[in-house]
Amino acid sequence: MTDHIPDPAGTATRRAAMKLLDAVLRRGLPLDSALDAAASGLDRADDRAFAHAIAAEVLRRLADLDALIDGATAKPLPHDAKARFALRIALVQALALETPAHAAISTVLPLVDGGPRKLVHGVFGALMRGDAKLSDPPRLPAAVSKRWRQAWGRQMVDAARVAIAAPPPLDLSLADPSQTALWADRLGGISFTPGHVRLPARSRVADLPGFAEGAWWVQDISASLPARLLGTGSKRTVLDLCAAPGGKTLQLAAAGWQVIALDLSENRLARLNENLNRTGLSARTLVGDALTFAADAPADAVLLDAPCSATGIFRRHPDVLHRVRDKAIADIAARQRAMLARAADWVKPGGTLVYAVCSLEPQEGEPVADAFAASHSAFIPDPVAPEELPAGILPDKAGRVRILPGMLADQGGADGFFIARFRRSA
Repeated sequence: MTDHIPDPAGTATRRAAMKLLDAVLRRGLPLDSALDAAASGLDRADDRAFAHAIAAEVLRRLADLDALIDGATAKPLPHDAKARFALRIALVQALALETPAHAAISTVLPLVDGGPRKLVHGVFGALMRGDAKLSDPPRLPAAVSKRWRQAWGRQMVDAARVAIAAPPPLDLSLADPSQTALWADRLGGISFTPGHVRLPARSRVADLPGFAEGAWWVQDISASLPARLLGTGSKRTVLDLCAAPGGKTLQLAAAGWQVIALDLSENRLARLNENLNRTGLSARTLVGDALTFAADAPADAVLLDAPCSATGIFRRHPDVLHRVRDKAIADIAARQRAMLARAADWVKPGGTLVYAVCSLEPQEGEPVADAFAASHSAFIPDPVAPEELPAGILPDKAGRVRILPGMLADQGGADGFFIARFRRSA
């Protein structure tokens, strides 16, 4: 009888990373929402964070990792084979995360048994001896690259490859834009527009000055624009649809709007209420579906940041590029058209309607806005002026905002977004 040889230190973290990748690639779950279940056996926050970092880096570089694996195996491994998952994890550590090769392979071998273990060890060793390297910048998934190249051109795809190579900077929206210079100095960040501070990528947000007292909240510069385009509220009412996690609600409340924040998720609204309490801002929060919600009265403004493919946030959430399929995009766009038509009913005569999506898909954004304008003659496009936007972001010829990879590149980039503003005739 032989003694059981314990797994090398760090194996449990790699096992959690494999579970995360399985949740995303095989079951289509969002990476962040799968973390608790996948990392349930990890007690240390640093181990959970590293498991997430490994999985996210694999997803950033999946096309290149699989190309290396396929080039080193006589017979292609199934895409859901455990051996392929183990090789992805080992290779990304050795080639992108600066983990010593011996540690990268020894901590994944316990994740596979029998013949596949020998295969993983052999393929990894052959690639390391062959001085394998990953593409710099990473290649995008083939289907995504094709869609985006057809819609936006090769230059956009090249910029997206650069953008996905590393986690983006940390963006903060300030409760008091007049304090922008003060907070940029105190936090050691930069600011290129009032009310916004940008810091290097980091994870311990709650430890930063100003968090506990509610001076700011995390929000990408692109995500901050839809609410900014409504201006100051002066106690007027605004309906913030699909409001959670709440950055727009906080912006609107800080700008003097009387905010009604609606979201389908009770859990996400709970987070929004926590942020309202932390910042000392106020809003009325309601659980409900924007398609069936019945407003008490029309509002002076309605902001619909609609559910979408979310491919615009691929820098922070590379899993979206592997989960979203063509049929899902078409279904989501159809739902947006229905939601926008429903939202129009709640806008007062003379009021403003803003439609936004954090998507880079050509079926979302412009076609939805065009269809709405064609079928709602009471709503007139309200073009966005260049001076309403941060330097480096410009409206298109129709006065709408389309943010693509490559914009603000010198300052650290921005999430992909589309925004259109309408005014209801009096």
